[in-house]
Amino acid sequence: MDTVERLMNRSILSIPHSATIRQAAQLMRDKHIGSLLVEKDGAYVGVVTETDLVRKILAEGVDAEKQTIGSISHTIQHTIDKNQTPQAANDMMRDRGVRHLVVKDGVKIVGILSVRDLLVYFQRINEPKMGVD
Repeated sequence: MDTVERLMNRSILSIPHSATIRQAAQLMRDKHIGSLLVEKDGAYVGVVTETDLVRKILAEGVDAEKQTIGSISHTIQHTIDKNQTPQAANDMMRDRGVRHLVVKDGVKIVGILSVRDLLVYFQRINEPKMGVD
């Protein structure tokens, strides 16, 4: 059985709580990612997503050069255990209206799962297999 651990991105990218919003947006652009964990004093204290940048910054006209990412990040609420199924992750994202889940092994953060990761997985398992006659 497939698990979230097989699909998740193990490369956890984070940004300091004190970084500017512009720095976070540039890092997301450069790394082609849709979320970052926010780090303070060596611990992950929050998460920020592309949607946060659009809704909290662009739509409100906030100065991305002056405001810190810590001021708009939210606590890590949407987590899933690494041993859960892709279907469970899909259901959780749908029910909570989110596109990213923080993956945990017990209390330790071990990865990030995005809706894109799930899309690739479900497309792969649903593709018709070409057989030899």
